[in-house]
Amino acid sequence: MKKIITIQHTQSEQHLNKMIGSWNDWDLTKLGVEQANRIGKRLSEDLHGQRYIMYSSDLQRAKHTAEIVSRYLGITPILTDALREFNLGEAVGHSKQWAVNNLTCTVWPGTIDWAQNIRDKPFNGAESKLDVWNRLSEFLNEIMINSGDNLIIVSHDGALSILYALWIGLDIETLNKRSFSGKTGGISILQEDKENNRTISCLNDLSYIK
Repeated sequence: MKKIITIQHTQSEQHLNKMIGSWNDWDLTKLGVEQANRIGKRLSEDLHGQRYIMYSSDLQRAKHTAEIVSRYLGITPILTDALREFNLGEAVGHSKQWAVNNLTCTVWPGTIDWAQNIRDKPFNGAESKLDVWNRLSEFLNEIMINSGDNLIIVSHDGALSILYALWIGLDIETLNKRSFSGKTGGISILQEDKENNRTISCLNDLSYIK
């Protein structure tokens, strides 16, 4: 059985400064560092004696989360741009209010950048859901073939929502009307058995940061 534990990075600066996250290299806040340490301590207890490989987005807030957690597990994270958050193009470097005022397509109610259609790009130069689907599909296929049975993935809300859809085999067109919603510091568990049946047995567990 293959087991993948995903970690959505802990609290970072863009959660407080009203700026766009995306490919900006915001770091963790003091609370975010504390949350990452709590996750690492809890996982070290849960996974005692088990060997894991960790992959992480190379953006600072995910990288820092991975570095803290990995110290508790005695492993070194493998950094990759495949696990980055959505690239929001010209919105990178701007405030969330700027984003609201400069959208180029319809977005989901209550969001500032989650395009309604999988092929739409909310800002000039941004990635669509389809773009992110394609890069994460390639990453997932590679680790399923070339990595061991136990994996940890540290990434971002939007990217992980696409990863979960890929994991359970949703048709991409479903994402025009359906989505997974992540939580800061949330832990999820994905599993595949010997007959290639896949489950998400835990989604966005916040008990690890408490």
